[in-house]
Amino acid sequence: MSTTEHQTASEPRPRTTPLSPRVSVVIPCLNEAGTIKECVERARLALSANDIVGEVVVVDNGSDDGSGSLAAEAGALVVHEPERGYGSAYLAGLATARGRYIVMADADLTYDFNEIPRFVAALEAGADVVIGNRMNNIHPGAMPWHHRYIGNPLLSGFLNVLFRTGVNDAHCGMRAVRREVLPRLDLRTTGMEFASEMVIRAAKEKLDIRQFAIEYHPRGGESKLSSFRDGWRHLRFLLVHSPNHLFIFPGTVMAVVGAVVEFIVITHIAVFGREWDVHALIAGALLAIVGTQVVALGICAHTYATYFMGERDEWFDRMRKRYTLEHGLLLGGSLIIAGLVLGIVIVINWINHGFGRLSEENVAVLAATLIIVGIQIFFSSFLISILGLRRQG
Repeated sequence: MSTTEHQTASEPRPRTTPLSPRVSVVIPCLNEAGTIKECVERARLALSANDIVGEVVVVDNGSDDGSGSLAAEAGALVVHEPERGYGSAYLAGLATARGRYIVMADADLTYDFNEIPRFVAALEAGADVVIGNRMNNIHPGAMPWHHRYIGNPLLSGFLNVLFRTGVNDAHCGMRAVRREVLPRLDLRTTGMEFASEMVIRAAKEKLDIRQFAIEYHPRGGESKLSSFRDGWRHLRFLLVHSPNHLFIFPGTVMAVVGAVVEFIVITHIAVFGREWDVHALIAGALLAIVGTQVVALGICAHTYATYFMGERDEWFDRMRKRYTLEHGLLLGGSLIIAGLVLGIVIVINWINHGFGRLSEENVAVLAATLIIVGIQIFFSSFLISILGLRRQG
């Protein structure tokens, strides 16, 4: 549980009231003794200089170098959050912040706190979320080359492909948000992927997201970022929150390709100047079965996200209104019956040939595929219906 420590700094202070600061500046901090005091002073000076009623909230995320005490001495309201993590720190800070507008920035002097009025102005102009864009104003030595030219462009680009946010620098640490939209964002992640989550949730909620260029300076102190670990956490989060790209699209491609391959083999259509036989048929069956299962997992993921996480997806909303449990049971049952019928035909032919050698490999593989796919659809329909019971609540 987070705890707080009130500011004890001497003047000058930004004008504040106990109940209604206009702006809260939230700064997560983990062992930033060399920079946190200056960050707080710069933030408070930016508020005072622009006659902004505000507060500075520093979240001490388990520092063992006295960062929290230094922040309090500089005039910040200090929140102690023992659970380590970038997201954990921000969740604690956002829960404590009282301002109508919340400006977020790191504790390492990489961001210019004199930009605070620009973020506040954008929010006052109607924006719900404002993101800084560092990529064209990076000072020498401020960002490793693999972050600047590989990591950030790829992750931000991939995020935009999946969610169409239009944000050029989705992982910029200086951003601002209206406090009133925090319940709609429903932020949950505890690690570095928190930055991606905020952008994705804002896009899904169709909030007004704006951005403008800011400068990025060399940091003071030691970086806490792990390039590959944190990069993977971002990528994992993007995929997990996009069931269409993780499950539906690849699963559909596999199922369709598999069905086409099976059709070509069964009907003896020549491809590339030759007819394909049982080995191609098995490969097609494998693709069809795996593809169907992956699509079923994707639909289950959509169902869970809709009923348990409050997600909304237009495609899934249309599908769940049009198709019911009975549709799935009918489709799955029909495929099972078709497979069983083919199996009976094989047995009858075997009996008619005096229980001799059985040479119905192609039909047998097709029958097995139909039965397996039918069973997958049949029972996945029940699972989706069980997940959908949540809507009764």
